[in-house]
Amino acid sequence: MFNKDQWNEILEALSAKPLRTFITAFGVFWGITILVILLSASTGLENGVKRGFGGMSTNSMFIWTSSTSKPYKGLPQGRFFNYKNGDIDALKREFSELKYVSPRNQLGGFRGSNNVVRGTKTGAYNVYGDYPEYILQQPMKITKGRFLNYADINQKRKIAVIGEGIIRELYVPGEEVLGTYIKVNGVNFLVVGVYKSISTMGGGSEEKGKEIYTPFTSFQQAFNFGDTVGWMAITAKDGYPITDVKEKIFDLLKERHTIAPDDDRAIGNFDLYAEYSKINGLFGILTAVSYIVGSLILLSGIIGIINIMLIVVKERTKEIGIRRALGATPWDIKKQILTESVVLSLLAGMAGIIFSTLIIMLANSILDGLPDASEVMFANPSISLTVVVIALLILVVSGLIAGFIPARTAVKTKPIDALRTE
Repeated sequence: MFNKDQWNEILEALSAKPLRTFITAFGVFWGITILVILLSASTGLENGVKRGFGGMSTNSMFIWTSSTSKPYKGLPQGRFFNYKNGDIDALKREFSELKYVSPRNQLGGFRGSNNVVRGTKTGAYNVYGDYPEYILQQPMKITKGRFLNYADINQKRKIAVIGEGIIRELYVPGEEVLGTYIKVNGVNFLVVGVYKSISTMGGGSEEKGKEIYTPFTSFQQAFNFGDTVGWMAITAKDGYPITDVKEKIFDLLKERHTIAPDDDRAIGNFDLYAEYSKINGLFGILTAVSYIVGSLILLSGIIGIINIMLIVVKERTKEIGIRRALGATPWDIKKQILTESVVLSLLAGMAGIIFSTLIIMLANSILDGLPDASEVMFANPSISLTVVVIALLILVVSGLIAGFIPARTAVKTKPIDALRTE
């Protein structure tokens, strides 16, 4: 119940010596400020790293072939092999846990020789043969036209989707791109789409924007790959971690290509799900460390409040004795001291939350103004409502802890002894 006299007494006690109250409250203010800033910084780092994934299907892995490391069934060690189109059908047929199985082939690269020609201009780019599902595994923004579809696959259309970086190097500014032709290793491809990379995984966004995507079947036919598959991007369904499925996938592929079951080097792989899980675990640790460090700093503020409240109780010993003599119960005295401590902690803590929020807003404003903000592995530092609620709970508990010892000291003093105090 609201008691006006009690609250007036609390405010009078806190404002009696404003400098001392300010210095005492500053410890709590600084502790909660550091706690909130650390948590928001952890969130900003997490957002930046996850933005680097660009919306990729993280429950995925990429597999390729290496030479065998063991002889098997009369076949020698060091034998090279390739995946085939039939492997794709076998994986889709045998594993209901898989969502996408995308075979891929690749030509060239920015470190290779010039393999793409348009008019008098040439360039060296990564050229991929892909299935339409690949855009769901590594999302990209289609800024013009469209991506590959199954009509392109079935009819083996010689069409291409190119990155914005290629347009800057092979086209005149303002020139219409869609409907033009580019020549890849002497084969003409019609440009039907333009994309912009939204992921920095596997390289900078500038190089990711200099790639060409063609239908997988057209690629095999145009560049005499037969039914060879260079590598695969495999995504599992939700609820089926690809890490748990991959060994069974390897076993099937080893069986199909006559590879020793215990040859762990023949099939190369990159488990994106496992790496992503490690990153999530790291952020969990960072959050825990932020809470620990912030709480330790806050603890110093609590100790300061305890010391000051003990001094306040000492100064008000005679007042407490008079109140006890007039009939105030020990709980009335405890409640008064605890309330003053909680109010001081809450006022200082709320000021810290407001101050840290202003710092976070300033940081977001600076990040938004950066010309290459998408390249910074730090994005949108923020605090959630949950963090604010936790901070408030910490403040209340801190205030109760800070007031408990002085309150016990206050009620231990006998009224007659308190009245004799000068």
